[in-house]
Amino acid sequence: MEINTGDVAFMLICTAFVFLMIPGLAFFYGGLVKKRHVLSIMMQSIAALGIVTVLWVVIGYSLAFGSDIGGVIGGLDFFALKGVGLGVSEGSTIPALLFMIFQLMFAILTPALMTGATAERLRFPAYVLLIAFWSILVYVPIAHWVWGGGWLSNLGALDFAGGTVVHISSGFSGLIAALVIGKRYNKKSDPTIPHNIPYVILGGSLLWLGWFGFNAGSELAADGIAVLAFVTTHIAASTGLLGWLVVEKLHHGKATVLGSISGAVAGLVAITPACAFVSPMAAILIGFISGSLCYFTVAILKEKLGYDDALDAFGIHGIGGTWGAIATGLFATTAVNSGGADGLFYGGGFTQVGIQSIAVLATYAYAGIVTFIILKVVARITPLTASDEEQELGLDSSQHGESAYPDFEGLTSGISGFHI
Repeated sequence: MEINTGDVAFMLICTAFVFLMIPGLAFFYGGLVKKRHVLSIMMQSIAALGIVTVLWVVIGYSLAFGSDIGGVIGGLDFFALKGVGLGVSEGSTIPALLFMIFQLMFAILTPALMTGATAERLRFPAYVLLIAFWSILVYVPIAHWVWGGGWLSNLGALDFAGGTVVHISSGFSGLIAALVIGKRYNKKSDPTIPHNIPYVILGGSLLWLGWFGFNAGSELAADGIAVLAFVTTHIAASTGLLGWLVVEKLHHGKATVLGSISGAVAGLVAITPACAFVSPMAAILIGFISGSLCYFTVAILKEKLGYDDALDAFGIHGIGGTWGAIATGLFATTAVNSGGADGLFYGGGFTQVGIQSIAVLATYAYAGIVTFIILKVVARITPLTASDEEQELGLDSSQHGESAYPDFEGLTSGISGFHI
């Protein structure tokens, strides 16, 4: 195939939009934590840009998209981007180098999502080692299984833009990390209340915007399937917002601004694997149910089970991604994308639901086990959890020697009993 300049322009824009999700996540998570931890959680998103970029360029891309080895991992064909240039990428109309950097943005964002579960207590040195090991040992193999010609792809699993690869892997790994690292020392006496809701809205809006590039760009061409992915993405985000607010109003008594943007993200997560395989009407249900399910997990299930998923990485990405993967098996139809399959509600029986379930369970098992091992190894090198004193002082100060609001601190330092 020859390079299509229209597709190149489209993919450059989509790549930039996915990049925008990384600072968007930094603001989203930054607004959710206490003032004394805001820079530390934002740093974990920003630092991923440097750490994962180097790993991906040197070896990650090759292991994810190199020639298949036993359905498990890619070869070293593209080590240090050997042969990855301006020539057309196999099976597409864009340069291989452009495909590489588009996929890089996914590789950066995914481990950054995971850090929401361990906010306000994960030490920065431990984070650096965790994200480096996790990127190569968890993200890269799962990306190969689904998108690089691995065993899940050969099985027929559908994941257009990352339900299993991105959201289930990061969400469940975040839960494992939260359990291994332990709860914040003062979780009961000083619960997390978002310190800056406008930050959360800004970050969530940037995520929503970037998600159009995330999902539509996964078509790798400016065509009708990209349009479908764009449309279903927006619809599911909107109904995810509504689903969260309806359940929140019924359970909590009030519909909140925080709930609205959380529901939108839940809808975006769920539509990600399905966006190019389902109709706009199906997207309404997928988003609404995701918003409702994620609210239930965050507001009810987490409290009953007692785990400390600080910013609900599992509650939104793990649960939303799981529902989205299964929903793909329910609502997929070749009427909108002949490259997909017919799901349960379109005459395909339980076949695709079964395949999707295998993909979900395999991702849970692999990501969970390997993340647990990585954490135990990292803990032998450097402590995972900040001390009680470091958490009380704030990770901004104890880990980075900075403060997000130094002028504000100066104005309030003389007020007895005032804490930030």
